[in-house]
Amino acid sequence: MSDPDAVDLFVDQWRRERPDLVGDLDAMATIGRLGRIAAVAGPLVERVFARHGLRIGEFDVLAALRRSGEPFTLTPSALARTLMLSPAATTNRLDRLDQAGHVARRLDPDNRRSILVSLTDAGRELVDAAVTEHVRNERALLAGLDDADLRTLDDLLRRLLAGMDQAS
Repeated sequence: MSDPDAVDLFVDQWRRERPDLVGDLDAMATIGRLGRIAAVAGPLVERVFARHGLRIGEFDVLAALRRSGEPFTLTPSALARTLMLSPAATTNRLDRLDQAGHVARRLDPDNRRSILVSLTDAGRELVDAAVTEHVRNERALLAGLDDADLRTLDDLLRRLLAGMDQAS
């Protein structure tokens, strides 16, 4: 077992004050650590995107287009579904990225009622540079774990998320 952390302290305090909850406090510790990881890692991830002039949501749009493969084009509806966003939130992000020259919007020649959003050359260069640094940063954030630990953690988190998805 590793050294005690702040989560251990508050769980021990609950054990002392509410011994009737002892069996349930392990879950509190796990959720507490997941929350702490998100709180610590979030700003460190955002800092990488800021160096590239992006907010995390803008990176997500560019990354979705880049991952879609040639011709790096999706409809706003497909982007909203992929990013789990409302159409209005997607439009706001697209407006900022369009103004910056990172995406271009045009009418769909096959469906004149639909718009296509494409990654521009500048957008592709930007997202490729940002994702390269982002991946390095994520690996550095997880440097305390070896490859086997990372695979185990990833598998456990995948199972946890699947169970949460079924419960929601």
